Amino acid sequence: MAIESNNSEEVVAGGGYQLYTGIAAVSVVAVNPTQSELQAIGINAKEDPKYNVEINGEEYNKIVFYLRHDDPNITVRFDILAKPEHRMSKNGKAMWINNIGQMTWSEDVPAYDWWKNSDTSRKAYVGEDILVNFTKAWANVANGGKISFDTIDAIMKGDVKELKELVKALSANKLRVLIGVKDEKYQVVYNRHFGRLKPANDMLFVKALNEDYGSFNAEYSKDLKFGVYSPTLITADTTSEETPFKDDSKDEWDA
Repeated sequence: MAIESNNSEEVVAGGGYQLYTGIAAVSVVAVNPTQSELQAIGINAKEDPKYNVEINGEEYNKIVFYLRHDDPNITVRFDILAKPEHRMSKNGKAMWINNIGQMTWSEDVPAYDWWKNSDTSRKAYVGEDILVNFTKAWANVANGGKISFDTIDAIMKGDVKELKELVKALSANKLRVLIGVKDEKYQVVYNRHFGRLKPANDMLFVKALNEDYGSFNAEYSKDLKFGVYSPTLITADTTSEETPFKDDSKDEWDA
């Protein structure tokens, strides 16, 4: 007889492993890894993953980060859907970005008083805003500090060599992310806010969750504290997490 039993009071996932929710400090251990790179971080894979997908007839390239939390030792993946096309709103405005990570919607080059470094302004690509905000927290870039990629065109086309170099360069860095559970079996990461390790400000996650289009399509603990997933303590939001087009003339990192 071979039975891997657990105390009946202990919450376990259907697959025999525990799931977690809440805000967690994580390290980035890989981006778009090959089969052998996945095995090196303890994840079994039968073949090299494919990092492109078709959704509603549109092709996207996936930027997939693997994030590790220590004690308990868990690894979760975080996907960004990207494509080499400018992000446009339904009313014809483009998302603009500059080299310090400010972003806003505008028909032309932004001319707001708070908009800096206008000479570096350009239209942002689909998925670039999430990538920049994630990297800003991960690299602990100060407000007003430079945050841009030399090969952003290639990254949007699926060539993530520059990001792989960043994984090595920032191996000692951590960031804070909100982890949830989807369909009671998948760990997912919230993509509307990423926190610095210090200062640890949970209220910025709360603010993001309460904003228009800021909901998290997953189950997560009400107090956002990191711990074992328990369906009886979970609040679910069925609103899509995919960010619709929204006009926003404010840099959320300056908040």
